Amino acid sequence: MPSAAMAPSAIRKPQRVMARRSSRPATVATRSYLFNRSVRSTPYRIKRASAQTLHFENGWNVLDASGGAAVTGIGHLSTRVEQVMIKTLKRGIAYISSMMFDTDVAEDFARFLITTTDGKMTRAVFYSSGTEANEAAYKVALQYHATEKANPEPTRTLFIARDRSYHGTTLGALDMSGHKARRELYERVLPHNTHHISPCYAYRGLQTGESVAEYVTRLKNELEQKIQDLGPKNVAAFICEPVVGAALGCVPAEAGYLAAMREVCDRYGILLIFDEVMCGMGRTGYLHAWQKEGVAPDIQTVGKGLAGGFQQLSAMLVSPKVNDAFEYGPGSGAFSHGHTFQNYPLACAAGLEVQKIIQEENLLQNVKEKGFRLSKSLKKRLSNHRHVGDIRGAGLFWGIEFVKDKQTMEPFPADMKINWRIYEKGLAPPYEIHVYPGMGTADGVNGDHIILSPSYNITDTEIDAIVDRVARLIEDYFDTLDVPATP
Repeated sequence: MPSAAMAPSAIRKPQRVMARRSSRPATVATRSYLFNRSVRSTPYRIKRASAQTLHFENGWNVLDASGGAAVTGIGHLSTRVEQVMIKTLKRGIAYISSMMFDTDVAEDFARFLITTTDGKMTRAVFYSSGTEANEAAYKVALQYHATEKANPEPTRTLFIARDRSYHGTTLGALDMSGHKARRELYERVLPHNTHHISPCYAYRGLQTGESVAEYVTRLKNELEQKIQDLGPKNVAAFICEPVVGAALGCVPAEAGYLAAMREVCDRYGILLIFDEVMCGMGRTGYLHAWQKEGVAPDIQTVGKGLAGGFQQLSAMLVSPKVNDAFEYGPGSGAFSHGHTFQNYPLACAAGLEVQKIIQEENLLQNVKEKGFRLSKSLKKRLSNHRHVGDIRGAGLFWGIEFVKDKQTMEPFPADMKINWRIYEKGLAPPYEIHVYPGMGTADGVNGDHIILSPSYNITDTEIDAIVDRVARLIEDYFDTLDVPATP
């Protein structure tokens, strides 16, 4: 699962930031009262946003090619979403406690989401962030095995996830994550009941002479071996992103991979969780990323694009198998978990309207068409660049991985902060382009990528502008970078 980019404080010292931002009005205070990701620097101030552009206080007009962290789906302005939110506020139901009450709008949105899965999922619950949704998935998997089944198996408390994955910031979700850099500070207090296997990452994982089918089989065998090593009756669930977001930079599962994981999980009675917080809700050209191969999970989480940034909103969807264990099983039927802002009506109103717009304006088709144009143009412009190792993705979700040596795929060392420096350079003129930076691509620590994930209603002209600006940014950056030869 993805999250906002981590801004290394080491490269954001106050004196550098102030020197670079001398174009800011003198009246702007240099001290921030926000406890930001880096307390030693002041983030850029956004004055307003139009459809696909961020208008900075310092006068820059930045084309938003990443939608934050792949959040923005229909641009930054929508009269329809604004009006439905105002209507909800005027009804006086901006907030209702979900412990005792329900609302039409939350029920309507749940029905909408479940209907789009063609019966593969059967109930939904709404939270405020992808992390919260994955924490709920973690808990529902434990409770499913422990109390709600006809034959309870309380020993199933372990999870299997993949290296270089990201599922959230809370301790449970972070424990499932395989992103070394984001885990490092908290390793001492993590539950450590998640065990990690290799990602499905053909660029670095596919062996010489190995077919994709053979690669998938090898990964399938690795999952099965991990289950046997841990004890089949000890594993609750396997979680993965159908298209890996922030941790790997838009790496799609290879053909047959999701089906292979499904088969292994079914054989051992393990729940399959798909984290679609970053790659779901239309980002790949399918409303649910798993629909491309028709392999449905037992538990699914979505977020980011669910409400397109107009409200903070995520959801967990459960399959009939999971729901039936609670509804008809021997337990109380209660899911022992909840949040103050669960099923938040105002957020559900915004999210439902965003999804209606996506559906009514046929934006999933636009994602496929513009995604093809984006990928084709990126590859034409950058595939032969000496420091571009791989360009991969799906729909409007594309990653560009940078390497020090194109032949050996050697990454740049982490302390060079290539991803972050490209990101920062891109914001300023003459580029004025917003990309999403990622690190740890190669081994969890070293390796750099950027993500391009523009809005679903992007135009051909805007796609061409993104490609031109990103290509010039990358070319200019590496033209001025002194890269020492590999010994």
